Amino acid sequence: MTQALIVVDVQNDFCPGGALAVPGGDEVVAPINAMMTQFETVILTQDWHPAGHSSFASSHPGKAPFETVEMAYGTQVLWPDHCVQGSDGAAFREGLRTDGDLILRKGFRTGIDSYSGFFENDQTTPTGLEGYLRSRGITRLTLAGLATDFCVAFTALDAARLGFTVTVDLAACRAIDLDGSLAASLSLMKDAGIALQS
Repeated sequence: MTQALIVVDVQNDFCPGGALAVPGGDEVVAPINAMMTQFETVILTQDWHPAGHSSFASSHPGKAPFETVEMAYGTQVLWPDHCVQGSDGAAFREGLRTDGDLILRKGFRTGIDSYSGFFENDQTTPTGLEGYLRSRGITRLTLAGLATDFCVAFTALDAARLGFTVTVDLAACRAIDLDGSLAASLSLMKDAGIALQS
């Protein structure tokens, strides 16, 4: 019971046809469902933005999706409106098993984005995931989901920084790959001692 599977943001808006579609995003559903049978603890994260979230390009007049702005906590990529609370886009992808132990919603504070399952993008405001894992005695994590180079990588890097043993199953992830972000994130994860399995 010391290991858990963390399924990151497998939601409609990150799959083909969604507002922020990750190429092949729906292809992770079957391998993740199969992986769930191998873990006694399964946690799913869910991007859960209020309308008008500060990470949306539409909240910044004159700005377009994928441009950046400086926020109090650093540089923020601006995204198309996505995963708005209660919308079909925010729902888990059809066919994905959601019978895990915990569904953790993130990105619900209007003024700050949250890629990681552990912290908001200020890297200090916790989501509560670390405490949940510690209280369950979990020390080893395997991550899968969307997108490899953003929410999966940020979650993995935070987990490693917090002292968890981390594996990312790349076969059950897909990437946005924005201006070389995939190669950069893979390099950071390797440097952090995260096992990359494909």
